Amino acid sequence: MHCPGLHVSRELQRLTLRSVLCWSLSFYPQPLLNYKRRSTLGLTVDFPMLNVLGFLCYTISTASFLYSPTIRRQYAVRHPLEPVPTVRFNDFAFALHALILCIIIYSQFWHRLWSFEELKGKRASRIVQGIYWGSVAGLVVIALIVLARGGDGSTPEQWAAIDVIYAFSYVKLIVTVVKYIPQAWHNYKVKSTIGWSIHGMLLDFTGSILSIAQLLIDSALESDWSGVTGNPVKFGLGNVSLMFDVIFITQHYVLYRERADKTEDESIDGERRPLIDQA
Repeated sequence: MHCPGLHVSRELQRLTLRSVLCWSLSFYPQPLLNYKRRSTLGLTVDFPMLNVLGFLCYTISTASFLYSPTIRRQYAVRHPLEPVPTVRFNDFAFALHALILCIIIYSQFWHRLWSFEELKGKRASRIVQGIYWGSVAGLVVIALIVLARGGDGSTPEQWAAIDVIYAFSYVKLIVTVVKYIPQAWHNYKVKSTIGWSIHGMLLDFTGSILSIAQLLIDSALESDWSGVTGNPVKFGLGNVSLMFDVIFITQHYVLYRERADKTEDESIDGERRPLIDQA
């Protein structure tokens, strides 16, 4: 006997798995490209630096919504119509996996670890450093407020531990909005996407589409859209990522297509050759 509900559930699971797979794979092209070129030239240090902070916060957030009885109880108090968080294990697995890959990418800027081409002056901009440490300070302030004024979360008006977890979530959202800007600006200044892996962006674009679809379908099946408002990080993350993915795809395939068509090795040689000739 055909069961429409079971069929929809299976399709939703497949959609979820595909989005997680695309997003997870999107973190591999950049470190592999860096390793192949033995250089991080073309990649801004701001991007992986912010990514480490963002996915650390996202990992803590998803782990708390999944495994903390206190956080899950407080969530139910604040969302009585949809008392179970829409965070799934695949969200936590993705966040942890992404954190590890982001740490690897960030470590590739350390010449002593990877023996890549040493690029002097490669450090995060002051604005990015300000956002980074400002976010950390914000988390500390929220935690102190909860410690000083927090209750057990039995009423929605109380400061509670869940507010700290939400703070982690919003830091992730802020980081996602900011982290792409330095790279997009760098590509614009040099009129090239060489050193920036477009394959990662294509996978990220696909994963964002599938993730948003999964979240909307999941909430629709529960007949309660608080699943979207109660999980703002996942919904906002997909939309912001989509916007910047389109920007990078446009830069690579439209604005700077001629340079993108060159092989990475030829491009690096072309950048170094004038210095060798002068020597």
